[in-house]
Amino acid sequence: MNPTNSSRRDFLKASTVLAAGAAAGYPTIGRSDDIASKKIKIGFIGCGGRGTGAASQALQADSNVELWAMGEAFRDKIDTALESLQTQLKDHPEKFNVAEERKFVGLDAYQKVIDSGVDVVILTTTPAFRPLHIKAAIEAGKHVFAEKPMAVDAPGVRSVIESAKMAKEKKLALVDGFVWRWTKANQEAYEKIHGGAIGDIQAIYSSYYTGSVDRYPKWNRQNTKSDLEWQLRRWYYFTWLSGDHIVEQAIHSLDKMLWAMKDEPPASVVCVGGRQARPGALPPGKYTLGKPDGSSVEVESAGGEYGDIYDHFAAEFRWENGVKGYHYCRQIGRCYNANTDEIFGTKGVYQGESASHRHVIIHTETPWRYQAPAGLKDNGYQTEHDLMYASIRNGQPINTADRFTKTTLMAIMARMAAYTGKEVTWEEAMKSQEKLFPDNLTWDMKLPVAPVAIPGVNELT
Repeated sequence: MNPTNSSRRDFLKASTVLAAGAAAGYPTIGRSDDIASKKIKIGFIGCGGRGTGAASQALQADSNVELWAMGEAFRDKIDTALESLQTQLKDHPEKFNVAEERKFVGLDAYQKVIDSGVDVVILTTTPAFRPLHIKAAIEAGKHVFAEKPMAVDAPGVRSVIESAKMAKEKKLALVDGFVWRWTKANQEAYEKIHGGAIGDIQAIYSSYYTGSVDRYPKWNRQNTKSDLEWQLRRWYYFTWLSGDHIVEQAIHSLDKMLWAMKDEPPASVVCVGGRQARPGALPPGKYTLGKPDGSSVEVESAGGEYGDIYDHFAAEFRWENGVKGYHYCRQIGRCYNANTDEIFGTKGVYQGESASHRHVIIHTETPWRYQAPAGLKDNGYQTEHDLMYASIRNGQPINTADRFTKTTLMAIMARMAAYTGKEVTWEEAMKSQEKLFPDNLTWDMKLPVAPVAIPGVNELT
């Protein structure tokens, strides 16, 4: 396949515009009048575990910031997050100024936080809401930190691209949570790769094998009031909210694959996947399931409790220059786990494992191994905030949308290919009209669980 059509060119052209004026590897834009010295007020939208981590890192990124407002669909999550933050930063009570009237609850809480007088917003709700929240924040003139992924469908990606253009025009920061891009170890490794240390790239392999995810054991249909509350409480298991785990979790591996290709998106993808082990794949009832060692385990399924997402994917991406990228991910318990990257070039091979900071180049005349500088705390979660607030202070707010929109669509197109059984081109993904987010979201709406996708039956839209 060699799709050199207008849709692909238009996307790349828009991305190039966003990348103009890059400094230190990131796009930068103009200067705010008084931001260099003022106290920056932070609005925290989406108060779950990752969001609480992001808020903690934001509060530690600058000496003159304060948490001003919080927004969530559920009040208990605000209280839990605030207590956790105040415990973590007990030596800095001055960084907390969240008056009771600035703790906003409900589906419109995001807008109330944005309108509360904040300078920066942290967007860490479930991914489905990201395009809506980015758009509202940028339109209101706020700097944005947005956790990955940036959307769960192509209409959402297109919305974020437009918001990113507006952020550039308004001189606003728009920074992502693709954590490995922000670590010194990965930056040095990929600089070596781009500098020709392994020659021309021939193929890329990545894995994201993890155990099963059971984050919400306390929430069920009996202690939630509506379809929407139940699904929001257990958001990970519903494609319309999470994008499935290749979009929500394994996207980190796809981001590194795209990074290796200097952020040139793939031309097409073929992907297989399915659902073998999630209990919710079974109709309601009690079951005896066999285990590989010959024993058995008793399980009870409530039906639909684990939504409609898959538990494994295997993707083959194809670039126009002939390079292929192979990605494998799985979320099944009691299985082999790994999170690795390998890049095969004409002169050598790169092997990486980001979590352990193991980065080596082998099978070459000049082997290389990453050596961390003495005393370096290479925490990408902290660095992404450190650099964002520094860029705001010095009047050159970072805008990383050029790459994070590509990574998001790359993951979405893989899911589309797996769900349909089709080869999906970049153009088809970019033009897709499949809109997962329901219209007119209300607490009392009927929201039946979508059926698990069947390749060969589901169609591209």
